Amino acid sequence: MKAITQNSIGNAETMYIGEVDIPVLRENEVMVQVKAFGVNRADILQRKGKYPSPAGASPLMGLEVAGIVAEAPVSSPWKIGDKVFGLIPGGGYASYVAIDAEMLWRMPDTMSFEEAAAIPEAFLTAFLALQWQGKLQRGQKVLLHAASGGVGTAAIQLANAMQAEIVVTASASKHAICAKLGATVCIDYKTESWVDVVQEVMGKNSIDVVVDFLGASYFNDNISVLAMDGRMVMLALMGGADVSGVDLRKIIGKRITVIGSTLRNRPLSFQRKLAREFAEQFLPSFSDGRLQPIIDTVMDWNLIKEAHERMESNQHVGKIVMKVSE
Repeated sequence: MKAITQNSIGNAETMYIGEVDIPVLRENEVMVQVKAFGVNRADILQRKGKYPSPAGASPLMGLEVAGIVAEAPVSSPWKIGDKVFGLIPGGGYASYVAIDAEMLWRMPDTMSFEEAAAIPEAFLTAFLALQWQGKLQRGQKVLLHAASGGVGTAAIQLANAMQAEIVVTASASKHAICAKLGATVCIDYKTESWVDVVQEVMGKNSIDVVVDFLGASYFNDNISVLAMDGRMVMLALMGGADVSGVDLRKIIGKRITVIGSTLRNRPLSFQRKLAREFAEQFLPSFSDGRLQPIIDTVMDWNLIKEAHERMESNQHVGKIVMKVSE
């Protein structure tokens, strides 16, 4: 089968479409012919050799796909021809992928493959951060950093559905989409002190949940705006990994919980439960328009180099999706 692979670890120029072996189905798996897949920062880290696939997973990049069931055991709930989408630990940058049957969702009739491929990683990551880990409750205040990306735009919508007050940081050109999705306050981190704005508009020590992608560069400021019993969920380290000058008294005094989170290397049983609960609560909302995947760009997978470069330059708003051509 065709797949995007690399001739070496490195920049986007190392990727090319080549021939690899088609996956062999394992217990409870189905074969999906991939029609579209989403691009994620984890793919970029993997390309650079910084985030390898979990043990037993495909060494290929790609964490979310949409396509058509091409092969399934007789006992499977899925049948050949079913249109599906779902999350995988690797292997999505290919024309075929083997997926655990319980990690698949059925595509609504009104949804395109490109729209479906933009949902799994972003929305499951946001759901995990907000509800399972952040324990966000109705009426609470949530601060979302890097809010214009795939996970950020998903998190705004989910927090809005949970009736939270939403503060986001993003560049000014991306405020309109954040506000449209439900953000209460939009802060331009390039020209404003987001800490000052949060304290002025929402109050001091007012934020119940922070979802953070920056890491070291925002760590102390995140602690300063959190409320008593506040929760900070850390999803990435775009601003560095080494924090200096931490006043632990603030963490202890405000009873703050700091949570580091990944999804890809979680046990399959955990991921199945997460996917099932998300589907029960929110999947119908994609059919009636209450939730929507925000797509920045759809490209043919021959342009994967350009897609990675666009993400690395932070030009995108929402998801970058690749269309798999024959």
